[in-house]
Amino acid sequence: MRNMEQAFRKLVEIVKELRGKNGCPWDKKQTIASLTKYLQEEFDELMLAISNNDLANLCEEAGDMMFLLVMVAEINSENASFAITDVLDNINEKLIRRHPHVFAGVQIDDEEALKKQWLAIKAEEKPKRN
Repeated sequence: MRNMEQAFRKLVEIVKELRGKNGCPWDKKQTIASLTKYLQEEFDELMLAISNNDLANLCEEAGDMMFLLVMVAEINSENASFAITDVLDNINEKLIRRHPHVFAGVQIDDEEALKKQWLAIKAEEKPKRN
């Protein structure tokens, strides 16, 4: 198995090249809005693979979704809105923040307490986003 960081970096570089000066005309013309239908199609295919327990197809569809998500990040990077590193930093921080029972030594005794903690953290985050 290859190094995960190398594999992810290669995907980002491929997307940059596809959208670059000598890239693919289809990829270069895509916008966030134009990608929404493809995101929905790939999501539906991903869900179908999951419901069919089709692991080979699930791997492919997960890759298709990842490609589109990297495209979204790349388009936003080109527009100076955010970059893929911002996306990754945001989700990493959110996961750590929302799982203090894993990353901060908070004791959770049952699933109901876990749900209450999760909802409280989400409620605390909401005013910061708006």
